[in-house]
Amino acid sequence: MVDETPPKEPKADTSAKSVADASGVSGAAAPKTPKVKAAKSPPPAAAAAPLEGDIVADVPPESDLQSAKYEFPKMHPEGTKFVIIAAAITLALWFIVDWEILGWLMAGVTVWVWAFFRDPKRVTPIGDDLIVSPADGMISHIVTVPAPRQLAANGLLEQASYTRVSVFMNVFDVHVNRAPVAGKISRIVYVPGKFVNAEMDKASEDNERQYFVIEKDDGTRVGMTQIAGLVARRIVKFVREGQGVGVGERIGLIRFGSRVDVFLPEGYAPAVAVGQRAVAGETVLATKGGTAPVGIVN
Repeated sequence: MVDETPPKEPKADTSAKSVADASGVSGAAAPKTPKVKAAKSPPPAAAAAPLEGDIVADVPPESDLQSAKYEFPKMHPEGTKFVIIAAAITLALWFIVDWEILGWLMAGVTVWVWAFFRDPKRVTPIGDDLIVSPADGMISHIVTVPAPRQLAANGLLEQASYTRVSVFMNVFDVHVNRAPVAGKISRIVYVPGKFVNAEMDKASEDNERQYFVIEKDDGTRVGMTQIAGLVARRIVKFVREGQGVGVGERIGLIRFGSRVDVFLPEGYAPAVAVGQRAVAGETVLATKGGTAPVGIVN
């Protein structure tokens, strides 16, 4: 029989020597293949400026309001000496007298004193027709009363009657008081008095108190009173007569439990209800041309 299987083809020799022989260079090393550098990609084009109305992510805020976040409140400088005194008594009870239980109780008092004088930042609503709360606390009274005689006698509050909104501050509230409106401090009147419970209505006439009259640019006058309470023994003011203040600006402080009254000018209506909680410099206390709300307990 004749074997008809086709013959196998020889494998190609791909060794370096064979390549050299094929190129006619005997015994020479194979030529190196030149390296080709990759072309650099062009730099990315600058991003186009966002059009008005576009939502832009990761853009630095233009103001503090755009990046509002909680900040641990600082203590007002008025409280420094009280905290030092309380801390000194605490250390004495711990390390000198060796009354550990009383020392721990006094340590709690020290923390409370610091908390009493805390002075957090506030975001104040701006508007010519707004009156903001000057104090932290509970709305305890909304009544119609004549102008305080100390202010009516000088022609500073000339209306026959005013709506008086009272904010009662307990010993756990922030006690830094703020301006309810922007304007000029036209009058400050201090009146010595008693120290009955500031939540009682008669505290407006009997207790130690300090009146402010703030005159707005349009001539509207807003009266405000700092009233010392049962525990309070000191009213502090941060402003003077003739000074301009911005709405929500710090204007005073009352130590250890007190009340603040605001006398609404004609045309303004309360925007809060009795029993509601107010935040100084943030809660809108009254609006011009508004309607007084009715509170519902839920």
